[in-house]
Amino acid sequence: MSFQEALETLSRDERFKATVYAMNTLLLQKGVYAPEEFEQMFKEWAEKERARTDATNRPHLPAPTI
Repeated sequence: MSFQEALETLSRDERFKATVYAMNTLLLQKGVYAPEEFEQMFKEWAEKERARTDATNRPHLPAPTI
């Protein structure tokens, strides 16, 4: 399968996933970062994203009346 065929075969979401996979694989293989560093950054992003989502999903309290 050529690169062009792969582009035409995959959905937009699948192309994004393939891009992330290819980039991370290359960076790991070339020693740009270690698997442990990737896992740490992944974990940090997940924690920030969860905190952000939790904050936006909290019920809004009414403004205090004076």
